[in-house]
Amino acid sequence: MSASLESLLSAIVGPTRATRLMTTLVVHPTLIVEQDLASRALIAQALNMLLFDDLIAHVPAAALYVDRCVATGETIFHDHGAVRTVDMDGMGQLPRGQLAITRLLEPLGYVLRGTYPLDRLKMTGRSYAQADLPEDIAQFFISELHVDRFPADFAAAVARVTKDSTDPLTPEAAALLAKLGHAGAITFDEAVSLLPTLVSCFDHQHPIPALEDYELLLPQSAEMAWIATEGNAFNHATDRVADVEALTATQKSLGQPMKDKVEVSGSGRVRQTAFTAARINRDFRLPDGSITQREVPGSFLEFIARDYIPGEAVKTLDLAFDPSNAQAIFKMTAQT
Repeated sequence: MSASLESLLSAIVGPTRATRLMTTLVVHPTLIVEQDLASRALIAQALNMLLFDDLIAHVPAAALYVDRCVATGETIFHDHGAVRTVDMDGMGQLPRGQLAITRLLEPLGYVLRGTYPLDRLKMTGRSYAQADLPEDIAQFFISELHVDRFPADFAAAVARVTKDSTDPLTPEAAALLAKLGHAGAITFDEAVSLLPTLVSCFDHQHPIPALEDYELLLPQSAEMAWIATEGNAFNHATDRVADVEALTATQKSLGQPMKDKVEVSGSGRVRQTAFTAARINRDFRLPDGSITQREVPGSFLEFIARDYIPGEAVKTLDLAFDPSNAQAIFKMTAQT
């Protein structure tokens, strides 16, 4: 069977959701036509669309925004998704830090584009762009939290939370990734088999955390507390828009929960804002083994405007990130 983006999505989430995704999100024309094989760019685009769809399903403000865009015939350009990881050994079956994610992305053609110190958060961020269509397929912004920069009691709590993590990447999926990395394409059926496993890697892989560990982590790192409940899920997805300031004014007038300030990069070419994080109920384990629930921050939708880099011989979009912007955006999940 020949491969197309819509047929891949339809095989995984059904024709109704696949059609909605195709009409909601901007897709490069070369990815719409049928291909003899599923290329790495096609699979990368499908993965991003499935992860975007999953985030929207769990973030009410984002779902309302998307519904309004669809109703008015507007489309959404998914610019990047953000994932948080833990830079520490001993997390059960999971590899250390960003490797949990980069091992999935590199066979899809993603390459390191930038490294960003997030020193206030004791983290490092790295951006990865898809080499075949870097301006058109969403980037990944992967952050690592450096546990060794925190006190011993914090590190011990992180270890307790993550030590029994499982690895959702099956040997079969790993073999397909290796094949894709080598050949640049796999069959339609192989892509249909691979994509759900890739999606499952963007979730929490550890058991329900102890409430006392969460309460120890939270005042020292809201980011690690977020990882304790959400793991490697999309922290946020991002709509690339023409005018962040105008969008902010419109969304505030509609009563959407907007960030107060638009963040502007040092170059002035990248401007960002966001909805506040969704509030969700998560389970926590008590000392007697019973389960309780607490409301915690979930994920959110970000908005970004990017200008072209001046003076370039070929018109090139500024795909960079800004450490100050990123740390301000991370605060969207710092609410307790």
